[in-house]
Amino acid sequence: MAQVDTERFLKDLNELRKIGAYKTGVHRPTFSPEDMESRRWLMDRMREVGLEPSMDGIGNVFGRHPGPGPHLLVGSHIESQNQAGWLDGALGVMAGVALARAGLPVDVVAFADEEGHYGSFIGSRSLLGILEDSEIDGLKNRYHGKPLREALREAGLEGLPRPKLDPSRYKGFFEMHIEQGTQLESQGLRAGVVTGIVAIWQFRLVIEGMQDHAGGTTMAERKDAGLTAVRLLARVDREFPMICGPRTVWTCGRIALDPGAPSIIPGRAEVLFQFRDIDVPTLERLEECLTRIVQEMNRTERTTTTLEAMSRSKPAPCDPAMQAALAEAATKHANGQWQHMPSGAGHDAQYMARIMPAAMLFTPSIGGISHHWSEDTKEEDLALNIRIMADAAEAYLRG
Repeated sequence: MAQVDTERFLKDLNELRKIGAYKTGVHRPTFSPEDMESRRWLMDRMREVGLEPSMDGIGNVFGRHPGPGPHLLVGSHIESQNQAGWLDGALGVMAGVALARAGLPVDVVAFADEEGHYGSFIGSRSLLGILEDSEIDGLKNRYHGKPLREALREAGLEGLPRPKLDPSRYKGFFEMHIEQGTQLESQGLRAGVVTGIVAIWQFRLVIEGMQDHAGGTTMAERKDAGLTAVRLLARVDREFPMICGPRTVWTCGRIALDPGAPSIIPGRAEVLFQFRDIDVPTLERLEECLTRIVQEMNRTERTTTTLEAMSRSKPAPCDPAMQAALAEAATKHANGQWQHMPSGAGHDAQYMARIMPAAMLFTPSIGGISHHWSEDTKEEDLALNIRIMADAAEAYLRG
């Protein structure tokens, strides 16, 4: 059996944590100086364990195993959300390095911009060959508006090739990640074998009313787009629980009122709304409910609401054989202390699952906290899960 060096694994994680350190977390936004320093640091670690490192024209860092296969691909991302946690993404990348150090035939990848500073999974989509140059031309940083082309030039990536992955090289893709929720911790569990990654269906609701004076317009005369938005969301929150699945979630991420002044009745409201589930019939049921609510409110309100579907991603089921290998290893190392569970967040694994078998392993998150500098996981749980991952990877390669 492969002997993984848990002490060195933890040491590497804590060394990476120093780059862009922010309180107890990190601040390594995509293509920032701190992010690029961490990518170069990672390439050095790859060389130390015998991998051949490279960086492509979108910032993906790739460590290629020089020996014979069959091979596994293992990884995640190392940039962070702003002022965020030290494990989100980094855990999965350094898990790959640890498996390579243990002598397993793995390629290790750190995908660029999984956190979406510039776009949606641009690193993993580039490796699949589904990120067009025309899209890169139009992308900008969602926080400060810098064009992606400018960021790539400043990071020294301009003009570098963006090669596609060859899926025939791999038997599968493994990604270790923090749970980013409380399901494991609340049940006293130490590992989660992921069954699949949820789909995210996103919608825009535009409500047209009449902008008017907040003092001179009676309540009976008003066509208040803001109040319609509030009533619509309240109705969604009443009706969705009657038709949702056990792990369905829904979120109103933005309500924008126009003109947005305290003494003006808003004549327009824009609502960004999403729901997530792993089961497509449940997603379809939720969309039918949302559509019906909009239709009924258009008959009863003095405003008009238009519903626009922005995106409907597909669930990404994890490979059964890879799940079985993880489950067997979890039973060996944490019998009675692990469970099968879906991932409520998106991950690069959902794109790798399009071209090869893929699976994920979750570690507990203390307090369920993620995307915040106080994000953390007990070191004993990190060490336990790298042992589970190593045993599962070796068993799956043999199978």
